[in-house]
Amino acid sequence: MNRFIRCCLTPLPVVTGLALSGASGLAADEKEKADQGHRHRHRHEGEDERYRRRDNAASPSLPDNDEHLTVIGHGFNTLNQPIGLSRMPQDVLHTPQNINVVPQALMKQQNVKSLDEALRDVPGVTSSIGEGAGGMNGDQFLIRGFQAQNDIYEDGLRDFGVYSRDAFNMETISVIKGPSSEVFGNGTTGGAINMVTKTPGLANRYAADFSGGSGGYYRGTLDVNQRLNATTAFRIEGMGNENNIVGRDFIYSHRWGIAPSIAFGLGERATLVLQYMHQQENSVPDFGVPVVKKPGTAYALPITQYGIPRTNWYGTNNDQNATNDNMETARFSYKLNRHITFYDDLRGGEFYRTFAASKATCDQTCVNNYFLGNPASALVARSGPVGAGKGVGPGTYMAPLPYQQTSWSVQNVGSMVADFDTGFLKHQVVAGFDLERVNDVRSQSTYTRAKPYASLVNPNPYVGNLNLIPGDLNPGGLVSLAGIGAKDHTNGYAFDTGLFLYDQIWFTPWLSIKGGFRWDRWQTSYNATGGDTATNPDVHFHNVSSVFNPNASLLITPDSHQTYYFTWATSTTPTGMYVTNGSVPIRPPGNTIADPEKARLYELGAKYSAFHDRLGFSASLFRLEKNNATNSDPVTGQIVSTGDTQRNQGLEVSVGGLITRGWNISATYALYDSDTTASLTKANVGKNVQYVPHNQATLWSVYDAFSGKPYNIAFGGGVTWRQHVWLDAANTARVPANLDFSAVISHRFNSHWKVAMNGYNLANRLNYQSLFSNRATPSAGRTFLGQLSYSY
Repeated sequence: MNRFIRCCLTPLPVVTGLALSGASGLAADEKEKADQGHRHRHRHEGEDERYRRRDNAASPSLPDNDEHLTVIGHGFNTLNQPIGLSRMPQDVLHTPQNINVVPQALMKQQNVKSLDEALRDVPGVTSSIGEGAGGMNGDQFLIRGFQAQNDIYEDGLRDFGVYSRDAFNMETISVIKGPSSEVFGNGTTGGAINMVTKTPGLANRYAADFSGGSGGYYRGTLDVNQRLNATTAFRIEGMGNENNIVGRDFIYSHRWGIAPSIAFGLGERATLVLQYMHQQENSVPDFGVPVVKKPGTAYALPITQYGIPRTNWYGTNNDQNATNDNMETARFSYKLNRHITFYDDLRGGEFYRTFAASKATCDQTCVNNYFLGNPASALVARSGPVGAGKGVGPGTYMAPLPYQQTSWSVQNVGSMVADFDTGFLKHQVVAGFDLERVNDVRSQSTYTRAKPYASLVNPNPYVGNLNLIPGDLNPGGLVSLAGIGAKDHTNGYAFDTGLFLYDQIWFTPWLSIKGGFRWDRWQTSYNATGGDTATNPDVHFHNVSSVFNPNASLLITPDSHQTYYFTWATSTTPTGMYVTNGSVPIRPPGNTIADPEKARLYELGAKYSAFHDRLGFSASLFRLEKNNATNSDPVTGQIVSTGDTQRNQGLEVSVGGLITRGWNISATYALYDSDTTASLTKANVGKNVQYVPHNQATLWSVYDAFSGKPYNIAFGGGVTWRQHVWLDAANTARVPANLDFSAVISHRFNSHWKVAMNGYNLANRLNYQSLFSNRATPSAGRTFLGQLSYSY
């Protein structure tokens, strides 16, 4: 029997590698990971790599003549890293799609504290100011210019919550570019974000760190992994975080979280991991500054480009964002034999939210007063469908209204990975089912006192008690939405049944095809009740639809270090499916349920792991097309159907790994060419797709000098750059380019203690992070954070 190297297909994030270098003092952490499992490496002379890879799902009871090799790699070359979910069993190198991985080593060097911070290293990902019904917040992302707030996953299961995700429980983060409905189901027009969580391993480990610095920043984390017996381990992570935002007045965030987990059967045929995550936050939402058009200019820009201080915040002391988020997860795997492995992943989630925010609106009178000689009279409306005008009256009452939200969800994904032969053909089949249900209940409240207008130049948030009462006691204060009316209570649910099947077939050791499909049946319901029912009767919408999403890929793998591929993939995004993140259904003309958004991807790519796997290179050319595009109304937040057909095409390249021993690099570049190819608004045809930059790049590099010496020091830094982006389909408003310089320096006292200092936005440049069609949020100013870490 030929000897072969087994490759573990478990979705658990314990399959990592041992670092070649102690860059930034990470060697001890990486060694602990190497003790938990073998790296996804495949090197054996005279052996056929593509055929060996089929044996990934083999039984743990290996024959005596099998060879076990632990291969040394490095965390910055992520091509040989598993993606972290059973439905995508191949590693990044052999998956025919552009995948950007943010590894743990990079997050440690940059002292990443949230999902939003981690994704700044990924080209094509943009943060948006979420809207939804009444104004959402939390993590809201776009991938390649298309909404992805509903495409956030944790260990392959959808995270339905609307909250800002802390990074304390994240091992790695992958952004899987392009439509992937055959894997994830509905959505994934631009791609999917998958977080791999920290889970127990058989090596005991104890770690803690404390950070403090600019903006009243204080943070502490704890990570304890304890082996209980030969096959069982327990792990717990904890986090406490308190900070203001440098360069933004009155904005703060207080949050804490805990994530215990226990694993049974580690290294055995059957493995069960039980996890719980609780995160709680109390913060102030920041909806940014208004985007205005200066008289005589060609397009609108954020008002801070015209002399208004970046610190100006136009909210009130009544604004709040209180979230309480819980998820319970059970992940089971069973290796039936060397050919078949079964997986079953189950998650429940409960999410609670109290939200109140302000939207700054500077109308034409406000603009004229500021630019034409009377800035003291320039007044901003903090809410409402109209601007401040001349400031007549006490202020504005309307959108966004405060609300209380209660949601729950449950999802179960069962799958099978089978490796077998039919004649001379080698197969890897993935098949399974996906069931998910999500419920949402929301109650609107109203203010009986108007929000006073704010001075554009010198806003005052202290407006006193606005007398918040339930919406049913003040129907006249509710926001009226087209086709729905003014309602104070909404509830909805969505239920999805999905079946998927795809097969990778090897014709030769270097040539294979991969194809499959997913069928989904969507059932959605939405009810809006209350208010003045005599004027606005209660409304009830119900929709059932089915969809079929196929995909196909051609792969050429000359050896174990390189892959070339062509992929065609599709996705479908249903209307009204995501009831937790904007529960108002799309209202097209005629007040009917709109057709789903549909997307197609054509991608040609290459991946190469070079220099004995020290460096990984990837490049892809893609064309992404979407029809039935939707957008959020800039005032009410209601999702509307535009009827647009949009296209984004371009080039993405990346490199990650070691330049020399102790010198790591991570660099990316994206060139995008986007436009609207068809639209009900003829003037928009040929315009750039909103939020898509033409160019975007990132670079991060750290050198670990004198590693192992008492006088060791690691130092480096990087830059992120994003060209200007348009904020609307008509290309009449945009934000300037972002350019951010950051740096790190660290010293390890011994194998247990390390001290580091990170600097962010060192040039103190006025950048914009979160974007919306008529507002933009300035990024934090120059920030310094010190960190003291302990690990054993």
